[in-house]
Amino acid sequence: KTTTTVAIKMIAKANIGNVIIKQRGTKWYAGRNVRQGADDTLYATKTGIVQFTEKYKTDFTGKKRKIKLVNIV
Repeated sequence: KTTTTVAIKMIAKANIGNVIIKQRGTKWYAGRNVRQGADDTLYATKTGIVQFTEKYKTDFTGKKRKIKLVNIV
């Protein structure tokens, strides 16, 4: 199964409820002040600046992998 980022909607400032990323599958993960909808869309829960970061996450087998996070700061 491949994931596809359909559109990155917000780059600078987001208000409450604004769609930040529309995607199919989970390529980008929800970070601070961001929620994920049922269709994997990421939206803002607070007003602020959109920040894209990367983080290492350990999966259930103990293997580390890099994930992409979207935060509102």
